[in-house]
Amino acid sequence: SDCSTTSSSETNVASPVDRSSCSDSAVDGASTQAEATRGAECGGGCEKAQKRYIFEVGCGVGNTVFPMLRTNNDPNFFVYCCDFSSTAIDIVRASKEFEPSRCNAFVCDVSSPDAAFPMAAGSLDVVIMIFVLSALRPDKMAAAIQRLSRLLKPGGMLLFRDYGFHDLAQLRFKPGRCLGENFYVRGDGTRVYFFKQGDTPCATFFFRKFN
Repeated sequence: SDCSTTSSSETNVASPVDRSSCSDSAVDGASTQAEATRGAECGGGCEKAQKRYIFEVGCGVGNTVFPMLRTNNDPNFFVYCCDFSSTAIDIVRASKEFEPSRCNAFVCDVSSPDAAFPMAAGSLDVVIMIFVLSALRPDKMAAAIQRLSRLLKPGGMLLFRDYGFHDLAQLRFKPGRCLGENFYVRGDGTRVYFFKQGDTPCATFFFRKFN
């Protein structure tokens, strides 16, 4: 496939993203909508003390997890988080802000068919993936999403944010870094995919599962 990219006046260049700056409002909105859905399903008779479970995939060192925990003081709010890197999870667990009673941090490769999760199927309100899908091989994305979707409650939400086609990061890649169409390898060996709207490797799954 042709891995070359060119910049033009019509190119949409994504601005630098601060992971922590977008997390809280997105999660609060998703949790509120999921809670409203549950309330409608039970005719408004549900207990207000119902637990809310959030799962962040690819949590890194907690740049999204800890702001969520600081913002949401509700004792019924619980966060699961995982990362491929055991070093990152060690840093999360060693943080002064980490509370095992409110957060479960674990190592997991969500692209693996053998991925194991500590939560039950159908137990999560929200799954968050921020710059995670792009790090997976394109042929493994749909299976990873399907694996995670089984963990969601009815009415639960999977939220993701990622790189778009002709993002400035893509335009800056030097020759020899392209592994496939819109799929590159960085100098540290990590990989990144740049999504086109309506042309994602997992678009078919999203359409069938969530529409």
